[in-house]
Amino acid sequence: MQQDCCNIHTKKGKGVGQVSGYLRALNEPNRLKILCLLKQGERCVCDIFEPLGLPQNLVSHHLKALRDAGLIDYRKEGTKVIYFRDEKAIANFQKLLKDVMSV
Repeated sequence: MQQDCCNIHTKKGKGVGQVSGYLRALNEPNRLKILCLLKQGERCVCDIFEPLGLPQNLVSHHLKALRDAGLIDYRKEGTKVIYFRDEKAIANFQKLLKDVMSV
């Protein structure tokens, strides 16, 4: 008998694919640090790269990966790009992870 998480046609099986995508994006310590910084509020790149001690272009690369995964979003404020966590997506990830990992 096939388990729900192994069958891609079940809700749990589809959740496995989504969790895998989130985990790929989070499989980099600097991305977790960025999410932690954004937990404190919205920030532009200049307010992210300095506390992390990383080059601005590397932080921009990590921000793009987090955006592509749907974990953060941004808005433009003049010439600045302001990044913030997508709390709804993060809550969805937490729920999916719990569903996939539960017995």
